Amino acid sequence: MPDARDPSRLRSQRWFAPDDLRSFGHRSRLRQLGYSANDAEGRPVIAILNTWSDLQQCHGHFRERAEDVKQGVWQAGGFPVEMPVLSLSEMFVKPTAMFYRNLLALEVEEILRSHPIDGVVLLGGCDKTVPGLLMGAISMNLPAIFVPAGPMLAGRFRTERLGSGTDVWKYWAERKAGNLDECAMRQIEEGISRSPGTCMTMGTASTLASIVEAMGMTLTGAASIPAVHSAHARMAMAAGKRAVDLVWEDLRPSSILTADAFRNGVVTDMAICGSTNAIIHLIAMARRAGVPLTIEDFDRTSREVPVICNLRPAGEFLMEDFHDSGGVPALLSRLRDHLSLDCRTVSGRTLGEAIANAEVLSDEVIRPIDRPLARAGGTFVLRGNLAPDGCVIKPTAAEPRLLKHTGPAIVFASYGEMKVRIDADDLDVTPDHVLVLQQAGPVGAPGMPEWGMLPIPKKLLQQGVRDMVRISDARMSGTSYGTCVLHVAPESAIGGPLALVRDGDLIEIDVEARRIHLHVSDEELATRRAAWTPPPRRYERGYSRLFLDQTSQAPDGCDFTFLEGTAPTPEPDIY
Repeated sequence: MPDARDPSRLRSQRWFAPDDLRSFGHRSRLRQLGYSANDAEGRPVIAILNTWSDLQQCHGHFRERAEDVKQGVWQAGGFPVEMPVLSLSEMFVKPTAMFYRNLLALEVEEILRSHPIDGVVLLGGCDKTVPGLLMGAISMNLPAIFVPAGPMLAGRFRTERLGSGTDVWKYWAERKAGNLDECAMRQIEEGISRSPGTCMTMGTASTLASIVEAMGMTLTGAASIPAVHSAHARMAMAAGKRAVDLVWEDLRPSSILTADAFRNGVVTDMAICGSTNAIIHLIAMARRAGVPLTIEDFDRTSREVPVICNLRPAGEFLMEDFHDSGGVPALLSRLRDHLSLDCRTVSGRTLGEAIANAEVLSDEVIRPIDRPLARAGGTFVLRGNLAPDGCVIKPTAAEPRLLKHTGPAIVFASYGEMKVRIDADDLDVTPDHVLVLQQAGPVGAPGMPEWGMLPIPKKLLQQGVRDMVRISDARMSGTSYGTCVLHVAPESAIGGPLALVRDGDLIEIDVEARRIHLHVSDEELATRRAAWTPPPRRYERGYSRLFLDQTSQAPDGCDFTFLEGTAPTPEPDIY
């Protein structure tokens, strides 16, 4: 039988093995880098794609973690090569990190394609780095394993534990209402983010890490390990070791990320009341994998799977509590009846085998199925004449009284206009109004920023109002909360019905019925459409032009249309 660890099977040998001038040059440059023939040749070359930067708050520990991964690769007989890729800080990158997710995905695919790489370890965690890295890895389809950044430690304000994002919105509203002074806000500012790592609430980063583990692309238990725990370093080292074995086993994303694996991801998303952003990212990843995932799959699953993860913003606890309660394996152990347990994972085991011995250590953090946080899953999809292609809402994060509501619209034509008007003394607004934001979608913003949690007008905050119905074609942070209807499609910038809404129009939402309706006649809407003109394009060159020309709408994953599908990109010629 052929040797399963025959070096001639390695992709990297195309660069190093031939007895020709070009390979001589490759080998001599390895010597220039300080590597001997024994170090580098005939071993699986494992790329460590590192999204660290000095302005990436979630990945401040990744320099050390890359070294941990390298140690694991060396121990397993591989050759580790660390390669920097685009770092997308959710906080600092403007107009939004989402604008550059596809650029990261394209960079990952091309870096792996163009270099002598046999397998890859993906270091990410901050919201858009997770899908960006995985989308590129799926398209390149080399053996790959994901190392999540892990959540930061819990924050603290006086006697209260703080959750990043969620408590930012909460306390900022109190500040605007006049209930917190500058000294208190400074204490919150200095205490809410106290270590490297992603948001310790069930925001987009923790949502995606949990989903990716459920889909089999991380080591078992990896998603919830806090960034600064020693277990995180050990996990990174183990991932490096496992990456070498993945190459010899030829276990690729295409063998792991099947339709059933994506279904497991959607089930997990519903059970953790995950970020609404997960829908866009999972659809984008699925299309790269050739899996026909749609927003209807999410809504159908929401009717079947209860919310059993009691984490902020929908619940009470933080990611440290989730980890100490057993993390994703424990959660999945309570969802067995909803999962495809024979799916393969990067650990080499099936999902069922990976969670066989998992135990829930706190029934308050990970609720029993018969005592859920909510009977239906975390995200619902609404449709109607205002969103013919769908929109989404997280009911557990909303005030129940607003889940069936009809009110007059106050329309903001842009986020800039909203900022100018929202706190004006002459804004004619009541708690029953529906705030509508236009020009915030993939094309309109551009990049579909997290603008969907529109601020409550100051005059209402001072009256004690803390939630209103808000509708937009934007996204919102997974750490956010409120009755926010998001991802309205088609978006306003391309002529979707949202562009036709005017002040005073009555808008109805009925979340249980999955309905959203603009109470304007078809005839009047046709008249408005005839008078509507698209907004002028702000960008005519560079990456921005590419984004505007090629990005799909929210229900299609907001990917570049030319990157979708499973058609392989040819291997590079080596001359």
